[in-house]
Amino acid sequence: MVGVAETPALPSPGLGFSILHQKVELDIDFSTRSLKGKTEITINPHYKELRTIRLNCRQCVLTRLSFNGRAGTSKYQEPYTQFKIHSQASVHQHHMLRQKLDPQLRFPPEEELLVNLPKTVRIEELDPFSAEAQNILVTKVNGASNRDSGDAATLAPALVPRTADDHGARFTPVTLYIEYVIEKIRDGLHFAGCEVDDPRYAHAYTRNSLFAGSACCLFPCIDDVSSRCTWDISIKCPRTLKDASKSALESSPPDDVGESIRVNGFNGDHKMTNGKENEHAEYSEEEQSLEMSVVCSGEMTDEILDPSDPTKKVVSFLCANAIAPQHVGFAIGPFEHVDLSEFRETDEDDKLGQNAIRIHGFCLPGRAEEVKNTCLPLAKTIDYFTLTYGSYPFPSYKLCFVDDQIADVVDTASLSMCSNRILFPEDIIEPLDAVTRQLVCAVAAQWIGINIVPKDPTDTWVVVGLARFITDMFMKKLCGNNEYRFRQKKLSDRVCELDVARPSLYAMGALIPLDPSELDFMALKAPLVLFILDRRLAKASGSSGLSRIISRLFLNAKVGDLANGAITTAYLLKTCEKLGHTKLDVFFQQWIFGAGCPRFYVTQRFNKKKLVVEMLIRQVQGDQNANRNLETDTFMRDVKEEIHSVYAGPVQPVFTGPMTIRIHEADGTPYEHIVEIKEASTKFEIPYNTKYKRLKRSRRQKERAAAVAGIDIVPDAQDDVLLYCLGDVLQSEEEVAKWRLTDWTKEDEDRMSQESYEWIRMDADFEWICKMFINMPGYMYLSQLQQDRDVVAQLESVQYIAAQKENPLISTILVRTLMDRRYFHGIRTTAAYALAKAAKDELNWIGLYHLEKAFEEFFCFPNSPMTRSNDFSDRAAYFIQCAIPQAIARVKDNSGNAPSRAKTFLFDKLKFNDNTNNEYSDCHYIATLMKALAESLLSKNDQGGYNFEFDEDEEDDSRFEQSAIDEIERYRRMDEWILSYQNIYSITALKCKQRLSKARIISTNMADFLQYSRDGNYDPLRLQAFDSLIELGLLRHDSTLQYFLFVLRSDPSPYVRENMLRLFGKGLALIAFGEGKTQAAVQQQEGLIIEQDSSTAVESRQAGLARTQTVPGALTALKDELGENPILKIALWKAITSPQIGLLEMRDLLDTCSLLYEPVTSLVMVLRYPRYWRVRHMGNGKLRFMWSKKIRTKPMPKVVCQPVSSPIIKREESNGTNGTNGTLPKLIFKTKKPPAPPALTLPSTETKPRTTIKLKFGGAGSAASP
Repeated sequence: MVGVAETPALPSPGLGFSILHQKVELDIDFSTRSLKGKTEITINPHYKELRTIRLNCRQCVLTRLSFNGRAGTSKYQEPYTQFKIHSQASVHQHHMLRQKLDPQLRFPPEEELLVNLPKTVRIEELDPFSAEAQNILVTKVNGASNRDSGDAATLAPALVPRTADDHGARFTPVTLYIEYVIEKIRDGLHFAGCEVDDPRYAHAYTRNSLFAGSACCLFPCIDDVSSRCTWDISIKCPRTLKDASKSALESSPPDDVGESIRVNGFNGDHKMTNGKENEHAEYSEEEQSLEMSVVCSGEMTDEILDPSDPTKKVVSFLCANAIAPQHVGFAIGPFEHVDLSEFRETDEDDKLGQNAIRIHGFCLPGRAEEVKNTCLPLAKTIDYFTLTYGSYPFPSYKLCFVDDQIADVVDTASLSMCSNRILFPEDIIEPLDAVTRQLVCAVAAQWIGINIVPKDPTDTWVVVGLARFITDMFMKKLCGNNEYRFRQKKLSDRVCELDVARPSLYAMGALIPLDPSELDFMALKAPLVLFILDRRLAKASGSSGLSRIISRLFLNAKVGDLANGAITTAYLLKTCEKLGHTKLDVFFQQWIFGAGCPRFYVTQRFNKKKLVVEMLIRQVQGDQNANRNLETDTFMRDVKEEIHSVYAGPVQPVFTGPMTIRIHEADGTPYEHIVEIKEASTKFEIPYNTKYKRLKRSRRQKERAAAVAGIDIVPDAQDDVLLYCLGDVLQSEEEVAKWRLTDWTKEDEDRMSQESYEWIRMDADFEWICKMFINMPGYMYLSQLQQDRDVVAQLESVQYIAAQKENPLISTILVRTLMDRRYFHGIRTTAAYALAKAAKDELNWIGLYHLEKAFEEFFCFPNSPMTRSNDFSDRAAYFIQCAIPQAIARVKDNSGNAPSRAKTFLFDKLKFNDNTNNEYSDCHYIATLMKALAESLLSKNDQGGYNFEFDEDEEDDSRFEQSAIDEIERYRRMDEWILSYQNIYSITALKCKQRLSKARIISTNMADFLQYSRDGNYDPLRLQAFDSLIELGLLRHDSTLQYFLFVLRSDPSPYVRENMLRLFGKGLALIAFGEGKTQAAVQQQEGLIIEQDSSTAVESRQAGLARTQTVPGALTALKDELGENPILKIALWKAITSPQIGLLEMRDLLDTCSLLYEPVTSLVMVLRYPRYWRVRHMGNGKLRFMWSKKIRTKPMPKVVCQPVSSPIIKREESNGTNGTNGTLPKLIFKTKKPPAPPALTLPSTETKPRTTIKLKFGGAGSAASP
């Protein structure tokens, strides 16, 4: 059963109202990085007794609030000011601070602002079908109804309800008006290029999120994806770049930093700033006059100068489609406009006519050409989606490229916020496929993700899966069927590898806020599940499959049948069953609500008597071992799932459904048979359909040889079944001898001649996400590789051949596959990687020879190892040119070391690389060679340790290693003067040095990495420097740990902070796994293994396995390593309490605290030490007492004060008269012995002397003592 990721919200009867329309006015101040805002919210009450409005509102300081023009009362607790506890708190009070965050981390988050309606504001009931109610609704929703905002027919469904239940105006709407100020922005909005020493162009943009919590940081709203309304947005900002940078400079402190290097944006251009001069002050007059543009969701309706301030302007936008607050985004900066609609093909433009969607690109100055190159396919993309799935839901589409954004692409309504990291010029070809797919997916998200949203978190898979499914459909049209199916097969294998002990797709939606990798896995599996659903629907109903269903979903959302544009899993199931004419509840139960993937073991045997193929299919997914080693990249996700009690569902013993089996019989004809898998073990018989025997291999070889010689041979009547065959290259005797090729033995030929069919394809129509194991002979897989044109079948064959024990025949098959240009490039690169396994000393390095020979054949001068000038015009050839060096780098001998010829080959290719005649950049190819060369220097069996075996060539190896390292260093230094694309030379050099240092091939020098971690370098380069430090175990050093956490809490870039958090989790994983420590449980000396004491060795081994395979064991080891580190405690708590980090960053750091430290609930009382008094004589009998600076830290000792003796008063007669006798008593004072004083308990209390008075009268002679 799956646990809950975050604290669940308390059950609520509902807000009692909905938002019809919201107007937002923002005044952005670049100088103080703050904003002033106004919002007017039109509220539709759901019942007459509504008296309280609850809204999400964070970071805001409210200055004015009214209802229908009347002042209202409110209760507001700004949460960010509450995210602190007493000043003496430490990491042990992490749970106390986490409790303060829980209300904002719930789903949905708790409302922070409660507004009470004034008593004078009354809610009156209306007839929802009356004209008055409809007019009120349309007026309130469409505040700008008179504006030319688009097609009225398109807007009507969003503005006018069809029934009383569709947000009909049953009660009179009320208007809530709020003015507020945000002085310290921590979430929701980011200012880039506004630092004093930042040379980039100043700009700002919203930090939208897939979840609630970002929009309410900028304006009060109901920050929930289900709260959708229309919007009027007005943004006031500086008019020019000079107006924005001038005020920023005036408000910034002087810069005393010395000479530094800064990357301008993300294109790798370095600029120098010296002394107090900064890049803002060096703007040219042309740059200062650059107009600040505002790009926002919706359509721009107005742009005017601010009447009160000519240095500012006001830009207004209208969102006529109802969207959620989290889908409202905007950006402000000196953007250049690029019209991407001009790349639309003429025939498409004529076909769409007025329905053609305008596409706009916005980028920082100087990057327009990169935007054109990167976004080239988008016009074709949006036209394809429009014609295939339905009209685009918004009037236009915009892309804005900004700096420092965490994700590569963030989706908002009619606007995609993109990172500058994904831009690339025309001469860069490596990121083409990945970036194009990202941008196409961003376009698809406008249909499914923005226009259609998930109703509940558990329905997120529907939105994520459908968006990526239609993305795959377009990429299939753009790149071809082979690319599409090859990628689907690779992703299917990846899902089978990862989907072990994981929650289901349905349950995973609630876990996405837990860790970003949850969304990555959903984005991997969900479109594949929809892919096999599409295959089954197309076969079952004979329809167009899922495409028709998606079109119906978009149509239903447009006409209003999809309530509030929110889709559910049940709705998708119902629509698929209705249009597909088949029951799918079992499919959804297994693939959506269930977890895991099936694993099939298939046995087959031909029965000659019955002329049938007997097959047995067993599902064995329940037998696989769920125990696996923890991985550094997923350690924090595993830990969070453990903390929040997230458990995987039980492994499904049986997956059911149809499976297509294709048997290629002797005459070459494929016969398809569909069997229904219903049980864990399925046995069946397939009839045999032909009388022909299998075509013998010798016959085929003769035909190939004759074809090479140009001789026509007449085949026998019975054997006239020559099949199309791939991989039939290198067939002549000269080529066989030159390439050292081998062929089947006579025994193999005899066995093949007895077979009655060529090969068997299981799941030929790709209807399963599974692992398939078939007991089919290797020569049948070879037939499948050579004769089946399906790229999936070819990939399965290469994978099977690569998994077999290496021998010269396998190397021959693979090199022929590599050399045949008719194969898809993915099959050829897979064969190249597999050849590395056949490169063994006992085989005379035949695999290495074939790789070297193939590279020379393709890319070198004839009969020479010297490489020709690069030519990347053929992308398939480029992939082969990159794959072969990577494969050669994997070649190792029995001791785990690369042979000298392999290292020399890679060194020469890197040193003598020539790109003078190439129209494309070779920076990624150079990086590939650098990584391959570093890989060849590593020892496979002895990484991280010393090798005490010496041989005669050790000195030569040392010289070669130094030469190789110098060559890598040469490219690193070159990057400082002639910049590579995105500093790829420096990044790759750091990766290589880190691996070599970890293997102790070179000495570790922290300065080599720390110099690149400084602020001012390209952000991915900085992160690579930190990653290298962590991999080398330097996070164990207190100084490095302090520096790391300082950058994490203080860096202004959210992209850097987010990745520093990820790297921090990786560093904790390495420490938890015990990497970097020397463990010598077993010593080996001259072949003799000496083990430790049995009990000690067993305990040590168990502890080592526990910390690498189980989360509790790893956490125990982590606490032992770092739990008592005082430096970490202080630095981590400073990071948590930093005002720079956001809410989610604070949550992740608090989760880290919960791993390391036990919670201690405490409130420390602080009492000041007492000070000594001092006195000054002021004269005239005046004394002035005051505190001294001397502090008393110890209690004074007990002091026994001796009291002053009390005088005794006696009365004696005197000459005076009193009364009748005329005498007066005489007072005589005598000292009386005082009693023993009691012990004093307060040293500061002085004991007053006790005085005894005696009165003695002359007549009486008696004394009285009062």
